[in-house]
Amino acid sequence: MRYLMLVCVEPEATEEDWRSIPDVDGWLRDVADIRVMGNELQGLSSAKTVRVREGRTLITDGPYTEANEWIAGFDILDAPDLETALTAAAAHPVALVGRIEVRPFAPVEATASERSRVTVA
Repeated sequence: MRYLMLVCVEPEATEEDWRSIPDVDGWLRDVADIRVMGNELQGLSSAKTVRVREGRTLITDGPYTEANEWIAGFDILDAPDLETALTAAAAHPVALVGRIEVRPFAPVEATASERSRVTVA
């Protein structure tokens, strides 16, 4: 099963917090057998948010989120089960100063049916 890991950071994290965590290279070696891909994202100033409302495309600068943290990167894991994916997430260095969200990918056939139920508010 494939899982998406969203690596989220909190703006309150200090330079000292970041210096206290292990380098991500060790984590990358530890999960090499289940990690499909991943990457750090550019900073918030490069983000754009796109919405389409009443036929108009609205593009705004920056991320739009109700939370007080932002997505700093992602990883895709191909793990045998959720427990393995959660163990990998818990070992990620950023989990010490931020949070890691783990979500399974929907089966391809479910994805198509899910799209038909999406409504625009």
